[in-house]
Amino acid sequence: MKENYSTNDTALLLVDLLNDFLDETGKLSQRIGPMLEKTGLIDHLTRLVTGARARGVKIFYVPHGLHEHSFDDVTHVHPRWQWAMENKVFWMGEWGSDFYPTFKPHDGDVIISRHRTFDSFVNTDMLAKLKEHKIEKVVLAGLTSHTCVESAGRHALEEGFHVTFLTDGVAEFTEEAHRAAIDLSYPTFGHEVTTIDEFLAAIDPA
Repeated sequence: MKENYSTNDTALLLVDLLNDFLDETGKLSQRIGPMLEKTGLIDHLTRLVTGARARGVKIFYVPHGLHEHSFDDVTHVHPRWQWAMENKVFWMGEWGSDFYPTFKPHDGDVIISRHRTFDSFVNTDMLAKLKEHKIEKVVLAGLTSHTCVESAGRHALEEGFHVTFLTDGVAEFTEEAHRAAIDLSYPTFGHEVTTIDEFLAAIDPA
């Protein structure tokens, strides 16, 4: 039997819906743009967010964000983050780190503090905010399939949350990484792996 999602204890986690990813002039748009188009991600996420809001699901925004001192305490900075720092990707205070206009937060949404690496539970208020809102089930969508979305799901699982991945609510830089997430990682770390429409149909209003 498929899972039901009560609006009392379910949160939709929207990961990294930022200009540097989603706008055609963003710093990562040339790299991820072909997969955004292939997956139809913006249209899918629009349907997801609209449907979740209409049904009363709590929405959490989970943004990336870097600044000049982001890795001052890190001895071995990963090459991806070295590149991101050099190119000021998701640079806090700049347009690229702003939420993509289609997915601007609304009043009542929860905005998690900025994560610097893949795992949005580390060095953020994610866990505290989930507990504050008495969340038991997290539903994940956004960017990217195999990095920040997967990392959030893995960590949520370790913290004892029920984890759902939405296969048509994510995208990656490459088809290979995208398929690895959907075909291998999500079934391993998720209680449920489903589609946007199936999730929306399974929401149980409070």
